[in-house]
Amino acid sequence: MIVLGFDIGGTKSAVMLAEVYSDSVNFLDRKEIKTTRNWKEIVDNLIIEGKNMLKINGTRDRNFKIGISCGGPLDSKNGIIQSPPNLPGWDHVPIIDYIYEKLGVRGKLQNDADACALAEWKYGAGRDYENLIFLTFGTGLGAGLILNGNLYTGVSNMAGEVGHILLEDDGPIGYGKQGSFEGFCSGGGIAQIAKLKAYELEEQGIKASFIKAEIKDITTKDVAESAEAGNRDALDVFRISGKYFGRGLSILIDILNPEIIIVGSIYVRAGKFLNEEMYKEIGIQALELSRKVVKIVPAELGEKIGDYGAVVTALV
Repeated sequence: MIVLGFDIGGTKSAVMLAEVYSDSVNFLDRKEIKTTRNWKEIVDNLIIEGKNMLKINGTRDRNFKIGISCGGPLDSKNGIIQSPPNLPGWDHVPIIDYIYEKLGVRGKLQNDADACALAEWKYGAGRDYENLIFLTFGTGLGAGLILNGNLYTGVSNMAGEVGHILLEDDGPIGYGKQGSFEGFCSGGGIAQIAKLKAYELEEQGIKASFIKAEIKDITTKDVAESAEAGNRDALDVFRISGKYFGRGLSILIDILNPEIIIVGSIYVRAGKFLNEEMYKEIGIQALELSRKVVKIVPAELGEKIGDYGAVVTALV
């Protein structure tokens, strides 16, 4: 099966051509471009690149499937992107109809967290499990849910928006809510925690180890690099995030009683700085019978998970 996948992200978007087998995916080609507010321009450029891939690889007209992965909210049934917060300007985009007009194939649209959950379930760390949670832990925090061997999306396709859960009355802002799960546990959230830490140290006459230019420019990558060097202030930032990650995970563990929780992006690269506080909090907060049966692991598909997600979406 030949699949043309589109992965629409807040900072970059990609199109990839893949040959899909029952137990593996062979990626034939891939092109990536910067995402802007002009959705038609971005989608048109991805379609042009996709057409070139199909031509180069000798795929006959319409003898392929299309999958599209994108951050929500979405109307997956009708193929509409509904103003995702990380995609300003992408308001009620009829992406399935638009691509159909250009390529003659009606694709399938899926929330990126759901798409990644499907990818890890079929080709990654979730193989052989019937109940799993996938957490993005990237720019934001969202979840894809596989329950009793099926993708669970909810009545209005909004299941898994765990980043909106309130963990504290005060705290970093994520998903438009102060003290939210996403506020403490995302790229944007960790950067906010780090900036607050830097200002606190500045008042004591100390420069934070993770400042490269100005405090306002601190990124999660800066903090991770400093933590790798063993700097205590950077490690403290991750300990704060790890504590609240454990608190949020405990809620999911108690409610859904999963076999495995798979975490992507930042956790893949920096999970070792989160784990101590994360497991400590789970030990305090989660029900014993539920926490004993769950495994928490980094995504196996790594940096290619978005590509896998887009491709797997075509097959659902």
